[in-house]
Amino acid sequence: MRITFVKKILADGQPCRKCADVESRLAESGQMSHIDRVVIADERDPASEGMRLAMLHDVVKAPFFIVEHTTDKQHSDEDGPRITVYTVYLRFVRDVFGGHRDNVAEAREAMRANPDLGLI
Repeated sequence: MRITFVKKILADGQPCRKCADVESRLAESGQMSHIDRVVIADERDPASEGMRLAMLHDVVKAPFFIVEHTTDKQHSDEDGPRITVYTVYLRFVRDVFGGHRDNVAEAREAMRANPDLGLI
């Protein structure tokens, strides 16, 4: 498995506040050591690697994680790694690191990440 953490630099040159928060949480939990790459999506540079990855994976919010699940070529018909993109930090932690499921916190984070979602 290969994990890429994509964080954003805003148009004014400041780091994204939510990205800094997530990076801090990763560091405090010791999970940052499992991140293979940190990539910057720089709003001032549409050609930055992070902006290209966001476009490629149809992601409009940062931070996000790209998880490449490696496959055993002898036991798979796939052409390459299976890729999962996570835009919700708690879901990423749960699925990748086996963290406990906190449905309320996960729902809150999903709502913050997607304010256009409505409550049912």
